[in-house]
Amino acid sequence: MPSAWLSAHLRAARPRVLAALNRVFGDIDLAEDAFQDASLKALKAWSPDRMPADPVAWLIIAGRNAGIDTLRKRKKETLTAPDDLEPLPEGPHPEDELTQSLDHAVYRDDILRLLFTCCHPVLRRDQQIALSLKIVAGLGVEEIARAFLVQAKTMEQRITRAKKRLQAAKLSYEEPDRTARAERLSAVANAIYLIFNEGYAASQGEELIREPLCEEAIRLARLIVRLFPEEPELRGLLALCLIQHSRRKARLSRSGAAVTLEDQDRSLWDRKLIAEGNILLEAALRKARPGHFQIEAAIASTHTQAATYATTDWVEIDRLYRALEHIRPSPVVALNRAVVQAKLNGAQAGLCRLEQLAGSLERYPNFHVVRATFMEELGLIEEAQAAYRKALEFAGTDVDRDHIRRKMKVSGGQ
Repeated sequence: MPSAWLSAHLRAARPRVLAALNRVFGDIDLAEDAFQDASLKALKAWSPDRMPADPVAWLIIAGRNAGIDTLRKRKKETLTAPDDLEPLPEGPHPEDELTQSLDHAVYRDDILRLLFTCCHPVLRRDQQIALSLKIVAGLGVEEIARAFLVQAKTMEQRITRAKKRLQAAKLSYEEPDRTARAERLSAVANAIYLIFNEGYAASQGEELIREPLCEEAIRLARLIVRLFPEEPELRGLLALCLIQHSRRKARLSRSGAAVTLEDQDRSLWDRKLIAEGNILLEAALRKARPGHFQIEAAIASTHTQAATYATTDWVEIDRLYRALEHIRPSPVVALNRAVVQAKLNGAQAGLCRLEQLAGSLERYPNFHVVRATFMEELGLIEEAQAAYRKALEFAGTDVDRDHIRRKMKVSGGQ
C-alpha cells in the first residue's frame, strides 16, 4: 500500500493524467492501466524529499511510455509503434527536461474533453454519469453504487457495459463541436455536480470531505460556464458548488468530527465564496429559465442568509423544495422536504412523509438518521436506537459512523 502522502499526490493528479492518456491512446481501459503502471513507478521513484517539480507531467510521461509498451506487447512485437507514439526518455525525474515541452494548455482541459466523451449520447444517462464518476473522478465501484443507491455488482456491470459500448462505437477522442457539446451539456453538468458531491460528503473512507474533488469540480464548472455563458443552469451549478463549499471549514471540528448545520460556527463560512455564488445565482435567475441547480443553489443561499440556525426561513426553503419536487422529483429531495416539513409542522408530520420513502432509501444512511431524529422528538427512544443502528449499517465513512454513534449515545441517555 502506498503511504498517505503518495496516495494524496496520486489521487490529486489522477484526473488530469488519465484524461491526457485517454487523449493519446483513445482507449479508456488502456489509459487506466497505463496510469496504474505510472503510479507503481512513482511508488519506487518518489519520496517526500525527492518529488518531481510537476507530478502530473511526470505521470503523463511514465503512463504514455507504459501504454506504448502494452500496445507493443499486444502486437507481439511484430509491428513497431507509430512515430508519434515513440516512448519519451525517462530518467530519475524525466519531467526536469520535458515539462517545458509539454503543452500545459492541452492537458489542463483534457478532463473536460474526457467528461464529454463519457457523456456521449451512445450511452444511457445512468451510464454516462457512472462512467464519469469512475473515469474522471476516480471513484470506486462501491462509492458510485452508494451514490446511485444500488448494489455494487449492478454498478460494476453498468460501467463495464458503458465502456464496451464506447469502444464499439469507435469514437475519436476529439473535443466535440458546439452543437454536440450542447446535446451532452445536461449529463456533463450532472457529472460535475456528482464529483463535487462526492468531495463534499464522501461515500466511503476515513474522510468526510475530499477537498481536491470539490475544487476540481468547481474548476470544471467555471470552465463550462465560460464555454456556455448563456446557460443559466450552468451558473446555477457553479453557484451551488461555491455556496456549499463555503462551509467546509465549519463542517468538521478540530478533532475531525462532523458538525451539523445547526451547530456550525457561521463565522467560519467563506463569505467571499457565498457572495460570488449569490452573484452567479442572481444572474441565472434573471434569465427566467429555472432549473434544479438554480433551485438547489437558492436553498443553499437561503441558509447562508440566516444569522443563526434558529432564524432560518423554513417557509421559503419549503417553497423552494416544493418547486424542486415539481422540476426534478427524487427520493432524496422528498427526504429533504420531510425535514423542512418537520421544522414547520412537527416531527410527526415529517415521519409520515418518510413512510413512503422507506423502500427507495433503504440503503441511504441519512434516511435512517432523519427517521431516528424524528422518533427521538416523539419520545420513541427504542425505535430511534433501532433506526440509528440501521444507519450505521449503511454509513460509508469513519466520520459518519462516529457521528451516528455520538447521536445514539445522546439518544440513549449514555
